[in-house]
Amino acid sequence: MKKTIFLSALLLFVITAAGLSAYAKDRKPASQATPNSSQSDHVIRVYGPGGPLGPIKEAAEHFSVETGIKVEVTAGPEGNWIGKAKQDADIIFGGSEYMLQDFIFNHPEIIDTKSRTELYPRAAGILVRKGNPKKIENLEDLTKKGVKILDVNGAGQLGLWEDLAGRKGLIEDISQNINLSVKSSAEAIERWKSNSSLDAWITYESWHYRLQDVTDLVELPEEEKLYRGTPIALTKITDQKKEAQQFIDYLRTEESHQIFQKWGWK
Repeated sequence: MKKTIFLSALLLFVITAAGLSAYAKDRKPASQATPNSSQSDHVIRVYGPGGPLGPIKEAAEHFSVETGIKVEVTAGPEGNWIGKAKQDADIIFGGSEYMLQDFIFNHPEIIDTKSRTELYPRAAGILVRKGNPKKIENLEDLTKKGVKILDVNGAGQLGLWEDLAGRKGLIEDISQNINLSVKSSAEAIERWKSNSSLDAWITYESWHYRLQDVTDLVELPEEEKLYRGTPIALTKITDQKKEAQQFIDYLRTEESHQIFQKWGWK
């Protein structure tokens, strides 16, 4: 009888131990467990080009103070952040409408196109060296002999100078003075700072507010100004749609509009 009880107890122990062992194998430690979402730390992650970084980042800081919702803004050339954005982006913004549309063409799996929203337009202008040594006051001055122009052939500025010059019949003359063309604003800034022979850069007025130490701004007359938009949209992969939309709605408030105006938007 005692032997039977002993064997039963031993069998129960073995079964229990085996079950615990199997459970332990199936269960990962907390540090190794795969979260349900890459956004499970409750941070709204926003990605886009460098141009609108200033106002969007400042608005994000105000939004976080007011709501307690943390917003992390990552900006710059797409190649620097696209890999991470595919994993955890809640929001994507563009430097112009065509720029966001190109993003949608290239990454149709990311953007929720129905959520696409326009923020504020920004005008093109002419950046020149501090003190404006070449005395550039208008588009016509960019056609003068010896003026060296920097061009960004992309990054929201594709065709920007041509659209401005075409309205005044200056395409050929300005084209002949383009000394350097690059693909991104980041590269343009690097070249502007390292190559002092470049005299002018037709770009958005807003870049002057990021580069006040190395540029002066020549504003064009209102009737000559060309504006492009600043689109923003939710992603399809966000699991924080409500909070992310709340931030986009905040960017559309008058408080945020004033921040954008401070950075050179209309």
